[in-house]
Amino acid sequence: VLTDPVFMCGATLSQYFSLPFVFFMRGFPCNLHYKAPQCPSPLSYIPRLFTFNSDRMTFFQRVENALVTLLELVYCNSFYEDAIKFSSEVLQRDVSLLDLMDSASIWLLRFDFVFEYVRPVMPNMVFIGGINCAQKK
Repeated sequence: VLTDPVFMCGATLSQYFSLPFVFFMRGFPCNLHYKAPQCPSPLSYIPRLFTFNSDRMTFFQRVENALVTLLELVYCNSFYEDAIKFSSEVLQRDVSLLDLMDSASIWLLRFDFVFEYVRPVMPNMVFIGGINCAQKK
């Protein structure tokens, strides 16, 4: 099942029918596209989205990075609250957001590896940058 993780319907249906699924996405603002496949993403080296920090941070920027990471968990869980309830009802067991996401077979990430911060990625993560580029007029 090729699905977009924004709505989680595809992930829920594929788990219900025991089918493998592929995420096709740009990325999560709450860094779940690295957390679910268990990629290392250390707070002291990888700046979080909306912090506008570089990979060379001062101590206070690292503290800010850690606080933003804690806030990411809160707003991601609240954003996906209805999807988690729906998935729990359909699958007839308690599921979390990571339970739904970490069983993806392949992650097709629509951004270029060269424009991201250097970090190790899992073998099931495929970068397909340039797929949304339109020709200039």
